[in-house]
Amino acid sequence: MSLLSWARRVPRVWDIVLAAFLYIATLLAPYAERHAPPRPRPPWATTTDPLTMEAVVIGLVVCGALVFRRSHPRAALAACLGGLVVYFALGGDRTPLDLGPMIAVYTVALHSARRTAWFTGLAVSLVLAGSRFVFAGESLVAPELLAQVAWIGMATAIGDAVRSRRAYVAAIEERARRAEATREEEAERRVMEERLRIARELHDVLAHHIALINVQAQVAAHVLDSRPDEARQALGHVRNAGKEALNELRTTVGLLRRPGSPDDVPAEPSPGLDRLPDLIASFTAAGLNVECLAEGVPRPLPAPVELAAFRIFQEALTNVSKHATDAGVHVRLGWEPGQVTVQVTDDGPGGPPTGGAGHGLIGMRERALSVGGTFSAGPDRRGGWCVHAVLPAPEGALA
Repeated sequence: MSLLSWARRVPRVWDIVLAAFLYIATLLAPYAERHAPPRPRPPWATTTDPLTMEAVVIGLVVCGALVFRRSHPRAALAACLGGLVVYFALGGDRTPLDLGPMIAVYTVALHSARRTAWFTGLAVSLVLAGSRFVFAGESLVAPELLAQVAWIGMATAIGDAVRSRRAYVAAIEERARRAEATREEEAERRVMEERLRIARELHDVLAHHIALINVQAQVAAHVLDSRPDEARQALGHVRNAGKEALNELRTTVGLLRRPGSPDDVPAEPSPGLDRLPDLIASFTAAGLNVECLAEGVPRPLPAPVELAAFRIFQEALTNVSKHATDAGVHVRLGWEPGQVTVQVTDDGPGGPPTGGAGHGLIGMRERALSVGGTFSAGPDRRGGWCVHAVLPAPEGALA
């Protein structure tokens, strides 16, 4: 670390240098004035007093106070002002120590509110002007007295301007930091939502098709020796279910690719209610007794709503095929003003799927809520289990 960098990290070093420079200037000022070539002076100008012990001690007090101007600005100002007033009272005149109160006033204005800074500057100006008037006998309109008041006012203005500038920069930096934190939180939230959406898609696709494959594989193994034709038919269903699972899985995994890749575009549209008959047929082929009831006049739905309805049907039927294989299933799709009702009811034992430990019910609820709908699942009053969802379907919605 260089000496300059270290000094910037320790501001008191600069204060010590400043105080030492001012003290040396105070000690050398009488000799410089004595050996300077004569020059014309106005009638009110006086010569600098020779160096005295009082000037040495007062200079030490004033300059020493400047070392602590950052940590104790008001105390430093009081010491500088008091020392200069005592100097005037002892008969002193012009001196480099006049810079002490000016530096201290600048520091106070830098660390105080605007009203306090200007009140302090006015008070210091009045004290110095009064001291010169009382002890030095100067007129209140003397140029040196007015110049000192002007210097105090300028130091106050500079300190107030620097404080305002630093506060403005700090506010901008804080606003930028908060904006950056907000952007990061928003990005994390979007990533989490995308992960949940992909997880729901993978769960629905894999759970549905693997459940069908499992059922058909059990059927094929059961009738392989006695009824090879039915075993062959069951294996055909296994093959078709596996093919569909691969196609949907390929589409879902495409969401994980980088944006801009040609593979991002799905090979086929997202599944909708037009595929509901095929979905029911696949469960019927697996041995599930499904009855379907459609009420109302079908109409185009927004793509997210239609996908949510299809996935809720798919997951509900998958749960029935896994946990109530011998149960009868009633599927209802109701088209109503402003909404569409999705309901799947079975007459099985009526317990929650997987004892409530799976993700099926959570995924169906998340899908319904994501499009602004409602979802409920529980035992049916007539026995069995009922999945009920109401999704928004505004009139004239884009398909």
